[in-house]
Amino acid sequence: MQTIASFLWPRRIHLPAQEERLVEVAPGIKVRCLCYWRDGRRENAGTALTMLAVHGLEGSSESQYMVGLARHGLDAGMNVVLMNQRNCGGMDHLAPTLYNSSLSGDVAAVARELIEKDGVSRLALAGFSMGGNLVLKLAGEWGKDGPPQFRAVGAVCPAVDLAPSADALHEPANRLYELYFLMQLFRRLRRKAKLFPGQFDVSRLKGVSSVRAFDDRITAYYCGFTGADDYYARAAAANVVERVAVPTLIIHAANDPFIRMQPETLKKIAANSNITYLEPEDGGHCAFVGEPNGDGDDGRWAERQVVEFLRQVA
Repeated sequence: MQTIASFLWPRRIHLPAQEERLVEVAPGIKVRCLCYWRDGRRENAGTALTMLAVHGLEGSSESQYMVGLARHGLDAGMNVVLMNQRNCGGMDHLAPTLYNSSLSGDVAAVARELIEKDGVSRLALAGFSMGGNLVLKLAGEWGKDGPPQFRAVGAVCPAVDLAPSADALHEPANRLYELYFLMQLFRRLRRKAKLFPGQFDVSRLKGVSSVRAFDDRITAYYCGFTGADDYYARAAAANVVERVAVPTLIIHAANDPFIRMQPETLKKIAANSNITYLEPEDGGHCAFVGEPNGDGDDGRWAERQVVEFLRQVA
């Protein structure tokens, strides 16, 4: 109920004017970022905390949770940069590749640009679901060797254990979610095939009826993995979460319908003193819908928690 309500419940959020920027994350591949500078001035980038946020599977910078997070960040005096993953946010034509959960390097490329081009002196990462995996994976890969400007991470319902989460999507109770994701993924592949003739074979979609099958026949095939198992094993942030070396908040609802945290991963998280792990009983997937407080806050608890955590520690 939480998950579906958060998806269908309209939100009225008005953000100020943004700077739209294309950032090259790999040779010939650009992603679209929306930059909201403190007080509307890019000159403030160096003095305020900058929050770089990444969306989930088949989301974008226009996803409601991204816009809500941006509002809270701006209200807290931060710069906010909403990053679209490859192909997302109307950018299919700018990447002859597919996006996937291993591309933490894309987030690193945007972070480097913010630091080197805009003079950002304090940087925090935030991510939802697939984006949560990406920011935690990058934080673990950086470890103690990340940029000195990198201060903190916030992740909501991160898909850090990819294989069990993909398999959970195929459970009968979750088929609604899986079918939605498959519909979106099928549309994207067909769109990519039209934009880049000869590079994508839509006939490979035949017989695909699960996210795991899509990742096995499409994601792995076009992104350099031997299959879904290889992709899930190599792209999961669970591999490096013990190396996260900055203050980090992970929020995961106990009743998330399809994101699964393995016991081994939870042990790694508990053993890392840099990580604060919150697991409320209720919240669904990236939802956490609560009572509005009447002060422009529409009750999305996790978005507030991430911003407040980053504000305090970074």
